[in-house]
Amino acid sequence: MRLRLPRWAAVTAVLAVLAGAGTWTAVASDDPPPVHRADRMIDLDGARLDTSYFTGDGDGRRPAVLLGHGFGGSKDDVRAQAEQLARDGYAVLTWSARGFGASTGEIGLNDPDHEVEDARKLIDWLAARPEVLLDKAGDPRVGVTGASYGGAISLLAAGYDPRVDAIAPQITYWNLADALFPEGVFKKLWAGIFFSAGNGAGAGPGSVTAPSTGTGDGTGTGTGTGTGSGPKGATRPGTAAGKPASCGRFTAELCSLYQRVAVSGKPDAAARALLEARSPSAVGARVKVPALLVQGQTDSLFTLAQSDAMARALTANGAPVAVDWIAGGHDGGDRETERVERRISSWFDRWLKRDTTVDTGPAFRVSRTGGVDSTDGRATLRAATADRYPGLTAGATAVPLAGAAQTFGNPAGAAPPAVSAVPGLGGGVAGLSSLGVGLSLDFPGQHARFDAKPQNEPLRITGSPTVRVRVTSTAPDGSAVLFAKVYDVGPDGRQQVLPAQLVAPVRVEGAKAGKSVTLTLPAIDHEVEAGHRLRLVVAATDLGYASPVVPAGYTVAVESPLTVPTAPGLDTQAAALPWWVWGLPLLGLAVAAALLLTARRRTAAPAPDPELASVPLRITGLSKKYKGGDRYSVKDLSFRVERGQVLGLLGPNGAGKTTTLRMLMGLITPDEGEIRVFGQAIRPGAPVLSRVGSFVEGAGFLPHLNGRENLDLYWKATGRPAEDAHVEDALRIANLGSALDRAVRTYSQGMRQRLALAQAMLGLPDLLILDEPTNGLDPPQIREMREVMIRYAAGGRTVIVSSHLLAEVEQSCTHLVVMDRGQLVQAGPVAEITGSGDTLLVTLGASVPDVLVEKIGALPGVSSATRADGGLLVLLDGLDPTALIGELVGLDVPLTGVGPHRRLEDAFLTLIGGGAA
Repeated sequence: MRLRLPRWAAVTAVLAVLAGAGTWTAVASDDPPPVHRADRMIDLDGARLDTSYFTGDGDGRRPAVLLGHGFGGSKDDVRAQAEQLARDGYAVLTWSARGFGASTGEIGLNDPDHEVEDARKLIDWLAARPEVLLDKAGDPRVGVTGASYGGAISLLAAGYDPRVDAIAPQITYWNLADALFPEGVFKKLWAGIFFSAGNGAGAGPGSVTAPSTGTGDGTGTGTGTGTGSGPKGATRPGTAAGKPASCGRFTAELCSLYQRVAVSGKPDAAARALLEARSPSAVGARVKVPALLVQGQTDSLFTLAQSDAMARALTANGAPVAVDWIAGGHDGGDRETERVERRISSWFDRWLKRDTTVDTGPAFRVSRTGGVDSTDGRATLRAATADRYPGLTAGATAVPLAGAAQTFGNPAGAAPPAVSAVPGLGGGVAGLSSLGVGLSLDFPGQHARFDAKPQNEPLRITGSPTVRVRVTSTAPDGSAVLFAKVYDVGPDGRQQVLPAQLVAPVRVEGAKAGKSVTLTLPAIDHEVEAGHRLRLVVAATDLGYASPVVPAGYTVAVESPLTVPTAPGLDTQAAALPWWVWGLPLLGLAVAAALLLTARRRTAAPAPDPELASVPLRITGLSKKYKGGDRYSVKDLSFRVERGQVLGLLGPNGAGKTTTLRMLMGLITPDEGEIRVFGQAIRPGAPVLSRVGSFVEGAGFLPHLNGRENLDLYWKATGRPAEDAHVEDALRIANLGSALDRAVRTYSQGMRQRLALAQAMLGLPDLLILDEPTNGLDPPQIREMREVMIRYAAGGRTVIVSSHLLAEVEQSCTHLVVMDRGQLVQAGPVAEITGSGDTLLVTLGASVPDVLVEKIGALPGVSSATRADGGLLVLLDGLDPTALIGELVGLDVPLTGVGPHRRLEDAFLTLIGGGAA
């Protein structure tokens, strides 16, 4: 029996549980506004929920948002969105659902008595927060959003709690029984993935690890520590008496449901009833709040039919509804995260902040593939919109199908199965169909197919095609399990594409003497090009579903045309022009203007200094303060670099390294001072810059071209003679090998870095400038990059490298320039900067016992002696190194050498006072 308390009493109870349980932390960064986060564990009805509460700066009350996570995930998955909503002016509460993350309890698949009741208690808690806007006492202005599992809880919360004011569910279900048992067929692979994900969720048995403190930078990163045990006497899911260990974190009734259906391969009435009772459809008549429904086109788990059912039910309730079909879904593809989250924020601005000036977007939007971006190989998207949701049957067009009745068989054991979607594979495989790539498979003798005539003009399908067929079964009970799909077939009649890799299952009963059945095909948005044809395939098996294991014969005949919805009211945006179509002309104008404005300055450049004609670089009194800045980025900087040197430019963040390099390359002009390269003063466009090669912030390669083609294209763009490129010499130094003849999109990060280095070395510049050349490389690749720099300088040229990897700089550089706060701290050879007489490395010919190490440490004038790689580190406290050698010989220490020992990291931190590189 559950005790029903008045709402004020429930709020008081929750606050009592929470008192002292949370720890406030600030999530701040230099750029975005700060966000404050409080992590706490909440005890609710036998479970402990791990929660995070986010608020931005600002006074006054604000609306609240509950943000749920997907199945198998936790509150950490939605942290970035929570922080952004907090910056947008909302109080945001995230939580790990029962059985997930650090939360305890059992997974009930959004059981109204547990997971949904948890959401109601969290709304109670929000109602008591002083920063949350209230509509009345105990009633916060609150929206709920989330994807998949979290999307369902947003719908259920609105159905069970009238205090919810707006929702934005994403890629979720309306009726879970229909989703997992479509047309009475068991979706076995997705159900198995669900069960496996649930069993693997959360912390280990017997305890729970939960954040009690946390820090972060406001961009989705952070740390937390702390532990807590479950309620006294409680056991973790899977250990409860009477429940099989294989049930993991699921409740016993869900475990029984899954095992029962998985064994039989056929859902029973009790299974349907249980899932329907935990579905939003069970309370659909109560959901009357504004709803933004975001559903995925590449989604064989929760299809577009689920959001269609939501839209029809909520619209009938009188609620404002908008439907957004995104390109991705549970089968992968582009989830359009940034755009969708912006739209959700706008939706809440309209219905929670009550801002009537906000544009919440069209009533219906579908993302369509507009081609491939040549710069990164990704599909480009464009929108088709309408001022009302058309449903799945608007604009029906009849497409006749040809073919006589066909007979095929269901193989023994339902194997091998046909292949359509491959649940859990992800990676956007389903989205490839929009680019004309087909990955489906139907086995001969296990399907019937019926073809339409080739299209005279393009046909855009938007919705669910339907067709009436007559089915005859030789199974003893006259039943059949069939899988219908519509292919887009190319002009050759062989190449076929299954849109979004979707298939429609159907269970037919009583078909021994034949039975007419209307097949509703999956909802899609797909264009059939002129010259292509549609093909209806009805198969006996499918990899993702359970089929009868007993052999049977089926006969299928088409009784009607294929009815195709076209949604004629949609307005499709024109494909967006690549940025370079409009950007390059503007860039050209800007460059021309800059050249004109700086022409006088260039012509007035100081005369070359013949005494410095052989000196790669000399910087004298260099200073730069950016407009609006209150301090110098570079102040009175002077140093000199000679031929054959590999100079490391070091300094903490903000030291002025990048500004110095940009002035050196003529990209910006110093306020004071002078830079001379081989005796010539540097100005934007100075001719001597042709002797300078640079690799700064990576290179923009064309992914479809191979490495050599990219280098050739780059050199042609410089306008210099091809024979001056010295391509082979640059390639030999970069050591790219056979990778040169492969498309750049197949390169690893290390190969891209080396190709960028080869590009910088084209023309064999006498001065090579590299900014963080080892970013993103693994240790073997870093070693290769080091060898490339050393080889390049060995030919009498000069390399300047800026890097944060101090150990790497120590191994590859001959000289150093250390900067801090824009000023020179020290310059000179690496050995000179790292050298120190305080700590000596004593190398040994044999190991020595601990007692002898202790004796060395106890010598007069010696502070300590410790073991180290290669021997002993001896810290002197007044003793002369020569005297130390005598003492060691007297102790019979098998020494082979004594020398100074100091790492570059130690020297660097000493020079800059402990700042970070």
